[in-house]
Amino acid sequence: MENEFETIDYGVARVKDWNPDMRPREKAKQYGMSVLSKSELLAIILRSGRKGYPVTRMCADILAANDDSLMRLAQRQPAELLAFHGVGEAMALQIRAIIELGKRMNLESIGTKPTIRCAEDIYQFMRHTLGGLDHEEIHALFLNRRNQVMETRMITSGSATASLFDTKMILRQAIFAGAQGLIMCHNHPSGNLMPSPQDDKITRSLLKGCNAIDLRLLDHVIVTANGYYSYADSNRLHE
Repeated sequence: MENEFETIDYGVARVKDWNPDMRPREKAKQYGMSVLSKSELLAIILRSGRKGYPVTRMCADILAANDDSLMRLAQRQPAELLAFHGVGEAMALQIRAIIELGKRMNLESIGTKPTIRCAEDIYQFMRHTLGGLDHEEIHALFLNRRNQVMETRMITSGSATASLFDTKMILRQAIFAGAQGLIMCHNHPSGNLMPSPQDDKITRSLLKGCNAIDLRLLDHVIVTANGYYSYADSNRLHE
């Protein structure tokens, strides 16, 4: 397939055809990246819009459709990105690529084996993995005696994760990993931070199982794009 960006006559849609004072690249060179809006930063990466539809306007429209939230944009599936006016397959891939780079930079900043001291540490470690999903997933974090994350595993994924939750399977995996501590995390795509009765049920089941084999259940954290709920902080890790 031909490169769509080479075969289209963009006319004034190209950033380079604009008044220099309006170009995101020129602003970045003169004042630094920090002065640019999120849509201008995205425009630098995507580079070209469509004829009569400048890239900066297109990016501003994309961000506006996502409440100016990069986390919300990260939740978009490829088909949803293609639905935005002016976005083709190449641009959709570029958007997904920069989102993935952001996730990996976050992992580098906190380390691949961070030490967990509080629920906030858990949230910062898992929010880029779970916060932007449009479906529910349950993950288990296996920790050593110093509360360092040894391993992270996805336990279930889909719309019926709670019904698929298997306490015995998680405990077997924790023992196999040589874990001294366990943390459970799952997301609420709706953004609702409050635990459901089913969340409470699986937490009690996991707590009972951990106590039986002398494994520390440090927390169960519900993750959303904008915050978290901690069973430990709420003093709810008791039978």
